[in-house]
Amino acid sequence: MTDFRAALAELRRPRLLIRTARLGINDYRRERDLRRLTDTPNPESALPRLLAQEENLEQTRLAGDASYSVTRHIEVLIALMAEVRLLPRLVLVT
Repeated sequence: MTDFRAALAELRRPRLLIRTARLGINDYRRERDLRRLTDTPNPESALPRLLAQEENLEQTRLAGDASYSVTRHIEVLIALMAEVRLLPRLVLVT
């Protein structure tokens, strides 16, 4: 199983993108937003797709491509952050 929390923590994106996405988490509605961004309501199957979308958006941004949508990038980042929060936490017993 992929550690999506670690993958999300390792993302290096402009501060403004991350801050804007964090502000948008409170307005995230899974039923509405996840359906619009992916074709699955299950966070564990949605997260790899969201990560792939985010990586594509980041590559488009870095290339300076005119098709880049900052709005879409923020929407995907919001969904990623919100869906990772919904995953069960692993508890390590020592």
